[in-house]
Parts: sequence; structure tokens; C-alpha cells
Amino acid sequence: MPPVGWMNDPNGLIYYKGEYHAFYQHYPYGPWQGPMHWGHAKSKDLVHWEHLPIALTPSMPYDSGENTVYGCWSGSGVDDGGVLTLIYTGHVESNNPVEVQCIARSTDGIHFEKGPVSVIDGPPDAECFGFRDPKVWKRGDKWHLVVGYGKDGKGKALHYTSADLDEWTYEGIAAESDGTMGDMWECPDLFPLGEGADSHVLIFSPMNIAPVKTLYLSGQFDYDTGKFSNQHKDRVDYGFDFYAPQTFEDASGRRIMFGWMNIWGAEMPEKEDGWMGAFTLPRVLTLAEDGSLLANPAEELKALRGSHVDAANVLLKDSEDFIPGGAAGNALEIEAVFAADSSSDAEFGLRVRCSEDGLQYTEISYKASEGVLRMNRDHAGAGEGGVNDVTLAQTEDGRIKLRVFLDSSSVELFANDGRRTITNRIYPLESSLGLKLFSRGGDTLLETLNIWRLESDQAEAAGE
Repeated sequence: MPPVGWMNDPNGLIYYKGEYHAFYQHYPYGPWQGPMHWGHAKSKDLVHWEHLPIALTPSMPYDSGENTVYGCWSGSGVDDGGVLTLIYTGHVESNNPVEVQCIARSTDGIHFEKGPVSVIDGPPDAECFGFRDPKVWKRGDKWHLVVGYGKDGKGKALHYTSADLDEWTYEGIAAESDGTMGDMWECPDLFPLGEGADSHVLIFSPMNIAPVKTLYLSGQFDYDTGKFSNQHKDRVDYGFDFYAPQTFEDASGRRIMFGWMNIWGAEMPEKEDGWMGAFTLPRVLTLAEDGSLLANPAEELKALRGSHVDAANVLLKDSEDFIPGGAAGNALEIEAVFAADSSSDAEFGLRVRCSEDGLQYTEISYKASEGVLRMNRDHAGAGEGGVNDVTLAQTEDGRIKLRVFLDSSSVELFANDGRRTITNRIYPLESSLGLKLFSRGGDTLLETLNIWRLESDQAEAAGE
């Protein structure tokens, strides 16, 4: 979350000179979307973060204006021979074109100098719906860039190349909607993942296909033709509060993703406290054999584990709650493994942030006979309600594994080793701290349960 004010899209994620840098869309003067700046934080371990001075402020004709909407909109960061370089969208609604791609450089990783002019001075066709959110990467001696675009009712990712990050050549459309994936693709991110040099994943946030917030396509990117061919499509996350994810590669070759843990149009009750927005936990991405994108919490997060409660081989009786002792709290990591019987009508799972009177809670459940995973926040407190549901197959040995992170106003669910994720914001009363496990419509075996309090001082001790 920002120190104050507004936060949205992750920007410029990079591992640079031994530290993780995370930039983000930021308005520091209030909890609303004003002229966009780039906030900035860095970390040595993905757990402890240090806020740094604002990296980008609207100041140039291509990203600033008067009596109009303007700002330094989303983009990415690269290490260009030791120079931390940001490529971003300058957005000024009184300009023509409204959106151009811009550059800023830093030799110390903190203070940035902008280029005198934009590096891509407009879209290939002025009659379009958006031209923003460049994502840059290097292959061999050539830089590649994809940028979000929309035309003729179809979202697209345009492809550019460059030798020096200043002069760019338009190569064409890398990928586009088939008519079912939105009319503008925000925050496209094309990156190598999986077996083979051409195996890539394209992530984007399509506009105007509610309730879908983010999609991914896995397949092959042909660097000779500049075309991406996909074999698999799915949502990146099935929650209400997950948008504009961005990825980067760290020194060990892991592909790490952060997302914006809010969504446009939500009530955002935290505005009353002078801030708005947060990142998800860092998620490590891998590709399954069938092309599915798997997302799991970074191993570094285990450093947050404090006091521990566990249980094993607990038979959850129909309509009888199991309440593990010493497990209440608003900041927890929970791992639960259930034996799922597809012939049973039982629906089982857990309720978190429960009030003492039982009226307030967020429920996570699975019904084996339907093969459906759900998160229900209709009774979660302030803010919007709603139910997320997604199909989820049991593991080969007939189990359902749920890993849940609670942190005050957030719930992040990872099911069956990252096969499905659901991310939501919730706003219960501070006193709603209970945790219950349940089964209804039949009995269910809870094979193992592990619960840790998340404690920042534990991470500090681990890092000593």
C-alpha cells in the first residue's frame, strides 16, 4: 500500500543491482485518481519494503497539461547497461494524440531524468481506443515492446522493436482478441515461460467484458514474424479485486507477478483513512504441461510465519463447525488439505474474519460433486459483497488444497498448488477475528491444517 494517497497499477517491476524495485501508479495528494505519478519502493527480500521518493511527476508537454486529464501512466522498467530505464505512457487528453510512449533514465535507481520528447509519438492508426502501458524486454541485442491498443471493437497488443530504447520500429499486431476478449487490452505483458525458447505467456487486462478482470494466453511467440499464437486461455485470477498485473524475472530466473488489489468502480472504504489501493503478495509463475498458468506465493513470505497452530485427521461433521484453538486473527496464513469425495453432496471449507455472533464472515468453500470452488463475501462487512466461483479439479489423489493469506482487508486464496487463485478485499469489523472450518450436506475429512500468524517481526528476525 502507498504511504498516503492513491495507488493502482504495478509499474516498472525489476530486480536491479541486488534489490527488488516496485513502482506504481500514484496520486500523493489524496485517495483518488488525480494526475498520475510513479510511486517507488524497494526491497532486498520481497517482504520488507522501503518507500523511496516519487520517481516520476508530470512535468513535460507529453505527460502534463492544464484543465485536462493528464499524467505519467503505466509502463515498465529495464536495466540498460546499469542504467535503470523506465518506459511509460504520457497521457494528456488535450493533446493529439492523447497517448504517447516516453522514457526516463536513472543511474542511481532513485532520481530519473526524462527524455526531451516521446520515443513513440503515437499509435499506428489515430482512430483507435487507447494506446498505452508499454512492457519492454530484451532478447539478444534487440529490445522488444508490447503496448495495449484497441480498434474495431477488438483489444490488441502491438509489437515494436529497438536497438537503443530511443528509436522504435512498429512491427505489427502481436496478438488480438477473437471478439470475446474485450475492446482494449490494458497492461499487456508478454514474457517467456515454460519449455522451449518460443514458449511465452501473454497477460492483459481486457476492457468491457465484465466480470473478467485479467486474462492470459499461453502459447508460442515467433520472434521472426512477431506473432503470438496461443493454445490456452484462462483468467489470471478469479477474484473481484485483481487487475493490471505485471511480471519480472529475478536473478534466479523466477517469473514474479504483482497485481493491483482493487478494481475500478469499487467502493474502496479505505479512502476514509486517506489512502487507497494495495499490491497483491508476490506470486511466482510457472507453466503446467497443459498450458495452465500456476501462481504461488513467493517462498520468501514464509519469513512472516509466527506462532503456529495445527490439526490432523479431523472429521468435519455435517453442520458442525470446527474451531481450532488459538487461531483467531486478522493476519494469518492458512493451509488446509481436505479429502474430496465427488460422490458426496458435501460442501466444505472455512470461514475467516468471523464475528462472535456469526453474522459477519468471508466463506471459502468447495463442492466436490460440482467441482466448484467459491469465495463468498456477502457477509464480509463494509464494501461490496458478491460470490466468486470457478471450476477446480481435485488433485490426482482426490484432495483439495487451500492456502489462504489474510491481511486486515485482503484475502488471497491459492488452490491446488496455484491452479486457481481468488483475490478479494474485505472490510469487516476489527473485532471480527474468528476462524471456522465446516462441512454441510455431509461429512468431510480435514486431513491436515496449519495456521500461522503473520508477524513482521518474525521476518525481521529471519533476515538478521
